Amino acid sequence: MLNDRIRILIVEDDPEMAELVSDLVEAEGWTPLAASSAEAAETVLARETVHLVLVDHNLPGTSGRTFAQRLRARTNIGIVMVTAAGSAADRVLGLETAADDYVVKPFEPIELTARIKAVLRRTIPSLKPDRESERGSEPAALRLGDWSVDLTRRNALCLADPAKSLTSAEFSLLEILAETPNVPVSRAHILERLGTESDRYIDRNVDVLVLRLRRKIERNPDLPRHIRTRRGKGYVLETDDGEPAS
Repeated sequence: MLNDRIRILIVEDDPEMAELVSDLVEAEGWTPLAASSAEAAETVLARETVHLVLVDHNLPGTSGRTFAQRLRARTNIGIVMVTAAGSAADRVLGLETAADDYVVKPFEPIELTARIKAVLRRTIPSLKPDRESERGSEPAALRLGDWSVDLTRRNALCLADPAKSLTSAEFSLLEILAETPNVPVSRAHILERLGTESDRYIDRNVDVLVLRLRRKIERNPDLPRHIRTRRGKGYVLETDDGEPAS
């Protein structure tokens, strides 16, 4: 169980739902913080250390999606959208704009906590399982065009524009592909590693993550050099130092 140093901000205007999610958070040993609007959430973030934000899409005033976009623009904190908007389009748009994951009401408690844990592991390196033995000869650092990626320190730097950054989900996808460079990785394996295989729209969500990563990593996202699609096999990472995948 992740320890009680983890502080989770619940941005939800429905008191009953906020209480339910707060109880789930406490049951896992985490510390819940609450806000009923995006404006109230900003006040909490200004005075508290927060490790992950659960945000409802339909908030009074500033929408949850807009709040998440603004938050993502200045930080890589984990963001999970919790909302009644459950269409495939809603999910894809939420992931494409800001969120690390998406949970639809009504949800099973075990699903919500599992998704929170998966995002926390991606955003807090100390909670990440040690996979050094699994990586074998995987390089600690990669060069991808203008980007220098340090897998050991979980750091990605754009040399051409240091202001650019990757979200936790984008970095986790890159890390998964980097474990076997120049070898296709199936969507099923990516889903398993991200811990979100139960989502019926998740295949499309992986595609969205790939699109987001290409827009940041590739000099020409329409003609990707590093993150390539292998029809029927999945995605493959081609580094500047590696041989092109067949």
